[in-house]
Amino acid sequence: MKLHLREAGQAVTDHGGSLGRAAALFPHAPTPWLDLSTGINSHSYPLFDLPATAYRRLPEEARAKELAAAAARAYGAESAGHVAAAPGTQILLPLVASLVEPGAARVLSPTYAEHARTAALAGHRVEAVERFEQLFEAELAVVVNPNNPDGRIVPRNRLLELAAHLANKGGLLIVDEAFMDLGPLGESLAGDVGKGGIVVLRSFGKFFGLAGLRLGFALAAPAVAERLAAWLGPWAVAGPAVEVGLRALEDQEWQVAMRETLRVEAARLDGLLEQYGFPVSGGTDLFRYVLNQAAPDLFDFLGGRGIFLRNFANRPEALRIGLPGGEAEFSRLEKALENWRKGEGR
Repeated sequence: MKLHLREAGQAVTDHGGSLGRAAALFPHAPTPWLDLSTGINSHSYPLFDLPATAYRRLPEEARAKELAAAAARAYGAESAGHVAAAPGTQILLPLVASLVEPGAARVLSPTYAEHARTAALAGHRVEAVERFEQLFEAELAVVVNPNNPDGRIVPRNRLLELAAHLANKGGLLIVDEAFMDLGPLGESLAGDVGKGGIVVLRSFGKFFGLAGLRLGFALAAPAVAERLAAWLGPWAVAGPAVEVGLRALEDQEWQVAMRETLRVEAARLDGLLEQYGFPVSGGTDLFRYVLNQAAPDLFDFLGGRGIFLRNFANRPEALRIGLPGGEAEFSRLEKALENWRKGEGR
C-alpha cells in the first residue's frame, strides 16, 4: 500500500486516547470514561514539587545535557552525545525521515500510521509492506519494535543486518522503540546507534504514564544526534519536562517495580478477555491485541457503557485494549464483559 503526499497532509485523527472522539461516537455513554484506547501506563510516575525556576527560566544547557546523559544510561546508548531530546517523539518523525534524501521509504506494517504519513511529508515515496525482507529495497526503512498494535518483535540481529545494508547505499533504518521499556531489552538497538545508519526513537510518556509532559528521544550517531538537536533548536524541551525526566529516568527502583506490576496486570487482563471469548493474539505489557470477528460489536457495546477501546478502520476484526488502572477499573470492565456475555443490548 503506497501513501501519496496529498494523503500525508491530512489531519491526524486516527489514534487512541481521544475522549472527544469517544464522546462523538457514544454521546449517551456514562461518564467518567474508562479509556482503554491508549498504550499509556495508568500508574504514572509520581509527581513532585518542581523548583519555580523550572517554569520561570529557560532550561539551562547544562541541565539539558544532564537529561541527555540520563537518557543514555537508561536506554543503553554509549553517551549523551548519542541523544537528542525533544518535546515528544512525534515531532521527531518528519525530522528523522529528512535525514536521507527523498526516495523509496518502506514501513513494516500494519503499524503506527504516523511513520508513513510523516515520511511522505519529508518527500519520500512511502509504501507499507508486510514482509521484513521487503525493507531491504528501500532507502528509508521503518520498524516499530515492539510493534504497535500487535507487539511483534523483530530480532536485533536481523535489524542490524538491514541497517548495514541500508548504510552501504546511504540509507537509514528508523527503529521506533516506544514500547521497548516493556519489551525484551536485549533486542533494543540503542547501544548500536554509534555504528551509523540507525536512529532509535524512545518515548518517555508511555512507560512513565506522563504523555502530556511531551518528552522523547532520538538515539543516533553523535553527528546525527547533533544535527537533529540543531533542527529542534535551543530549549526544545520545557523546563518541567527536563526536571521530571531526569528524576524518572534515574529512578531504577520505580522502573523495576513498575515492570513487575504491569506484567501481572497484563496477565490478569489476558485471563479476563479469554474468559469472555476474546483470547489475546499479541501486545505488550501496556496493551493487548485481539483479533475476533465480533470485535466491532464489542467495541460498540463497551463504548456505549463508557469503556473506550482502540479500533482500526482498515482492520475491523482487530482491537487494542489498554490495561485497566487498578481494581475498580478491572471490576468495571469485568462487569461490562459479563453483561456482554448475557447478551444485554445486543
